[in-house]
Amino acid sequence: MDPFILNLITSPVLWLTIVILYTLKKGVYFVPQNRGYVVYTLGKYTKTLSAGLNFIVPYVQSVAADRNLKEQSLEIISQPAITKDNITLEIDGILFMKVTDAAAATNNITDYKLSVIQLAMTSMRNAIGSMELDECFQNRDAINAQILSSMTEATAPWGVMVTRYEIKDITPPQTIREDMEKQMTAEREKRSVILTAEGVKISAITEAEGQKRARVLDAEAAKAEQVLAAEASKEAQILEATGKAEAIRLVATADANALEVVGQVANTEQGKAAVTLTLAQDAISAHQAIASESTIVLTDGKTGDNIANTVAQAIAVSSSLKLSE
Repeated sequence: MDPFILNLITSPVLWLTIVILYTLKKGVYFVPQNRGYVVYTLGKYTKTLSAGLNFIVPYVQSVAADRNLKEQSLEIISQPAITKDNITLEIDGILFMKVTDAAAATNNITDYKLSVIQLAMTSMRNAIGSMELDECFQNRDAINAQILSSMTEATAPWGVMVTRYEIKDITPPQTIREDMEKQMTAEREKRSVILTAEGVKISAITEAEGQKRARVLDAEAAKAEQVLAAEASKEAQILEATGKAEAIRLVATADANALEVVGQVANTEQGKAAVTLTLAQDAISAHQAIASESTIVLTDGKTGDNIANTVAQAIAVSSSLKLSE
């Protein structure tokens, strides 16, 4: 062997340097973020090293455990659970937890992950056992909350906090699945019948409302027609009465004008003679009418003088009218 290498190997300085470097390595620790190093001093817990640069006493102190402080997920394998109504279900889930105290997770429990999984399985069976089959399917949130509540209290001394628990699948036996499918089919048919009945009911109600509305509109139209007819009749009667009144007024006016003209003409010599002649003719016509109506005519024996007397009477009446003017 080369004397230089031999001297180097046997040199106490070299060995002393190696020992010093190894000692420094044993006493200096760089702890990553979200990690916790549990330190024992001569086999007794001393402290927990946090993230960053840390120093311990070599050979006297040692790192007994390295704990992950991040939130972790643990899968709960499928397992049988019996419901309150004695139905066996296959159920699995997933659990979320984190180590809050690295020292407790090291000193108070042998394997905190295995213990949390076993506790979750037990809690899940207890929760399922307190419910019937239908409740298990309908109240998953209640089951999760019950499991989480029981585990939070149990894992606190271990330095572990269970943050969430979720059921993944609930699998009933084959016979129960078949019964459930039949029940679901019956339920769907029931809903279909109910919806059909509701549709028929709504249709009938709508049709009745339409007929009612149509009758109301017909009644309103008939009423309006009667009102219009009454108003038209009223207007017609008013117009007829107005026309008759106007006709009477016009006739009266015409008669008055005729009388006025007759009076004016009768006031002349020719008019007087004409009036006298007219009166005489009317008297003769009256006597003729009486004679034609009866086979017996009563006179005073002076029949020949009757006409003359009548004419004289007419002349006298005409003279009296002239005097009155």
